[in-house]
Amino acid sequence: MTVKPDSRKRTPEAQLRSFLDRFDPKDQKLIRSVRAAVRKRFPTANELAYDYNDSIVIGYSPTDRGIDGIVAISARATGVALHFNQGPRLPDPKKLLLGSGKQTRFVRVDAAGRLAHPDVEAMIAAAIDQARVPLPSKGRGRLIIRGAAAKQRPRRRPTK
Repeated sequence: MTVKPDSRKRTPEAQLRSFLDRFDPKDQKLIRSVRAAVRKRFPTANELAYDYNDSIVIGYSPTDRGIDGIVAISARATGVALHFNQGPRLPDPKKLLLGSGKQTRFVRVDAAGRLAHPDVEAMIAAAIDQARVPLPSKGRGRLIIRGAAAKQRPRRRPTK
């Protein structure tokens, strides 16, 4: 009899890896590169990882609460996006932000380099300035697994 490893005994990084493993290898590479770029931009923020049926979300927050988050990466089989938690209040002269929610807006990310675009970087800087809770000035944020659905399907693009 094979015993499955209990997710409570695995490290948060191993749990996040298992979330990503359900994506196509090409999408995994994109998600990891975007995560590395956002992590580099937010070294003191906590990463809050949520595992949903159709996506994973990694929020970057000065606290351990998602509501205090500044940005979040969402990954679905259809693509990756960077969400701004105070999106409607951000300056967006080039109309890059998508969505119509009262709280968040997002930009699609097809490569990690998109985050370095001057207009996206300006929105990230504005989001940091408008954050309800300031980021810690020093230290390293930690990865916190916030949710994992009991049963998950692979997140692969549908075949045509």
